[in-house]
Amino acid sequence: MTGSAEDAHRTAGQLATLLIDASEEAIGVAGGHSGGIYLRSGTPGLLRLAVLAGLPGPLFRPWWRMHVDRPFPVADSYRLGVQVVLPNATETMRRYPQFAAGLPFQFGSLYVPVVGGGITYGVLTVLRPSAADAAELMHHRDRLVVLAEDLGAALLRLENGRGGPLVVWDGEPVCVRPPGTRPPAGRAGGFAWDPVTDVVTVDERLPALLGVPAEQFGPGVHALAQALAPADPSRVLAALRETAAGRPPPLPLYVRAEDEALRLVELWSPYAAPSPPGTPSGAHPVRGFVVDPGPGAAADAAADLLPDGILCLDRLGVIHYANPRAAQLLQRPRAELLGRSLWEGVPWLNQPTCEDHLRGALLSPDPVRFHVARPAVEGAVPPEEEAGGTPYEGAWLDVCVFPGPDVLACTFRPANRVAEAAGLRPPAEPDETVPEEAPRAVSLAPLYRPIVLAIALTEAVTARQVAAVVMRELLPAFGGRRLAIYLLQDRHLYLAWENGFPKGFLAPFEGVGLDAHLPGVETLTSGRPLFFDSMQQLTEAYPGIPLDATRGARAFLPLIASGRPVGSCILGFDVPRTFSTEERAVLTALAGLIAHAMEKAQRYESEAALARGLQQALLPRRLSAHPQVDTAGRYLPGTQGMEVGGDWYDVVEAGDGLALVIGDVQGHGVSAAATMGQLRSAVRAFALGDRPPDEVLSGINHLLIDLDPGQFASCCYIRLDPVSGLARAANAGHPPPLLRHPDGHTDVVDLPGGVVLGVDPHARYPVTELLIEPGAVLALYTDGLVERPGVDIDEGITALRVALARAGASAARPGRRPLAGVADRLTAKARHTADRPDDIALLLATRRVAARNHRRGGSHPLHPPTPT
Repeated sequence: MTGSAEDAHRTAGQLATLLIDASEEAIGVAGGHSGGIYLRSGTPGLLRLAVLAGLPGPLFRPWWRMHVDRPFPVADSYRLGVQVVLPNATETMRRYPQFAAGLPFQFGSLYVPVVGGGITYGVLTVLRPSAADAAELMHHRDRLVVLAEDLGAALLRLENGRGGPLVVWDGEPVCVRPPGTRPPAGRAGGFAWDPVTDVVTVDERLPALLGVPAEQFGPGVHALAQALAPADPSRVLAALRETAAGRPPPLPLYVRAEDEALRLVELWSPYAAPSPPGTPSGAHPVRGFVVDPGPGAAADAAADLLPDGILCLDRLGVIHYANPRAAQLLQRPRAELLGRSLWEGVPWLNQPTCEDHLRGALLSPDPVRFHVARPAVEGAVPPEEEAGGTPYEGAWLDVCVFPGPDVLACTFRPANRVAEAAGLRPPAEPDETVPEEAPRAVSLAPLYRPIVLAIALTEAVTARQVAAVVMRELLPAFGGRRLAIYLLQDRHLYLAWENGFPKGFLAPFEGVGLDAHLPGVETLTSGRPLFFDSMQQLTEAYPGIPLDATRGARAFLPLIASGRPVGSCILGFDVPRTFSTEERAVLTALAGLIAHAMEKAQRYESEAALARGLQQALLPRRLSAHPQVDTAGRYLPGTQGMEVGGDWYDVVEAGDGLALVIGDVQGHGVSAAATMGQLRSAVRAFALGDRPPDEVLSGINHLLIDLDPGQFASCCYIRLDPVSGLARAANAGHPPPLLRHPDGHTDVVDLPGGVVLGVDPHARYPVTELLIEPGAVLALYTDGLVERPGVDIDEGITALRVALARAGASAARPGRRPLAGVADRLTAKARHTADRPDDIALLLATRRVAARNHRRGGSHPLHPPTPT
């Protein structure tokens, strides 16, 4: 291994250690039962779960990745840099309904951003028991803040010291047990393995602990695996090689030693992180220890006699006890259960029903009870025959999960006992496995998917936003990779959104008529969803249809809202798969939700287009000009909600000068735009009469009060004399102007303004005088340009002031008119922001510098603003 690769790998190991230690300490200081750390990834805008403490990773796979723009507490904490405190499920549902719908359990949670040197690295989160209100958690939050600050400082030092890639996380999370649940260290033995030389060393306690002679450990890793787990050495060998490859250590391994006693094996590597390029495969030394969990023979013997099946799991889902009845009911030998995760030991329990209920038991203190169907296992002895029961006994199991701080106890019993108590009859025929009246296993996950999608769709108002929600919420739930949404217009289908299909593949289907023999058309005309488990099925039903390179499944869903055809939705999968009856029903229901959302989006966008036209008509087509003054204006409509706003700007001739005006009517929609139009007309009338600034604002204040539209407005009015540069300004609750001097120094102009317009009929608006030198740039703007959620507006104004200082260097060069370019640069970031929550208006003005020597004796110094 090269020195640089070794250093990089050591740094990665340090990162993993830092995160694991911080997550475990966070659980302790916040009184939690589980937690973890999200870290930024190599993909912009994507967070990844780096460490998960106290919870089994596979059960929480849907939350391994988190986009920073999602309405989830982790995303808000990272994006806004705020602490999020959710004391209970009620508050979680109120503030984050999508998150609560996915995890509808009784627990509280805290989220604190991890920041170092102004860099936000990720989010520290802890899940804990519910509290009455947020006040109960403030002490815990404060301790988490200190811990997050320390972690941020450590990550900053690590990043500065590595001289290479940034501190990011792009792999799967490392799952660790929570603090306080580690086995006692009284009876333990250690070992080490060097995979390069295949040398194994053990301490003197390990042979005695396992009950085998020291020489049995032999010289190599195969002998070590055989000594650790005589019944299943291949499993231990695979775990050793995974750890040697530098991958995250696997879950703790429970194994049966030579004496049949249960032992716990834990493995780690000093450099437990993905191997950097060039690292030899499996080259990292492995260390481990073996622990005797403690005396439990008497308890095991007592539980072995119980008539119900009993499993005990740790908080990572690993089975460390199973009585004979559990093995019988689950149709798995005890040796294949112990030391394995539940979904590995009993693969058929890996289904949404069990996942949802196990998540509930891990996150909330209440016992969980549900029924699950047990599939027939070929060659297995039916437990009902061993127990003298009936065939009905083995078809369904009644499962109860009792959560504890360190373990979960699960009981299993045949579901016919529940059925008999309810007066249900066994089946009439021996081969009838489940009668109609039998309790059915209802999976909560398919119910949550429509709920989560429905909640997300309520916040989406454009077709693009609807499609993005479907892409984000629907496809991952079913394992899909491709999406196409077609909308109906004039009896033809047009592509509105596509993702994942090869470039140009969908072009031949653009604008197809409703008479075309295509599945995307026929699903809409027939109103029936079409499911194809493979491309072969699709080609058999539609010979000659163009296919992409994948062999996967396809689902064609009709988008029909209240009986009205809207379009069709195509879901693509990379590999063949079978759609269960439950999945078909859920996808069909989801298609209805998507159709309603798309119809609403189309209607909303049509109405918004009309309102946008109204607003554009009200904005000035050209600004009044003056030979000695250059002006430039920009307007950007908000894109969140597609509602028009009330921002406006104008330049009006005022006697021998110019009036520079900017304003913002509160609210959005056609009403705000109409009010803006009335105020703009009134300001122009006052300005053309060359009324003083205070009279202009007082006049439109009374006008707005008389109109009584239920709205108020802010406004800044500046009357500029182009010859002398004297400006007289009045402000009504509007953000202060900025002034960039010819030398580049930029100030925030402090205007002692009055209250906003439309509130107080007796409001006064003092006038302030200032001097605008030739070459100086005056900037008027609305709050949409400087406001960001969770950020103080003063920070936004400061950022705009710095940007103006940099961008305005050539604003008034002789013979040039670059002010438009300055306006473009100041609004560039906002223009490329997909979701602008508010409208933005910007007005720039500068007095031109003469082409020849101008005022060789110097210019007037800019005196401080003076109220008059």
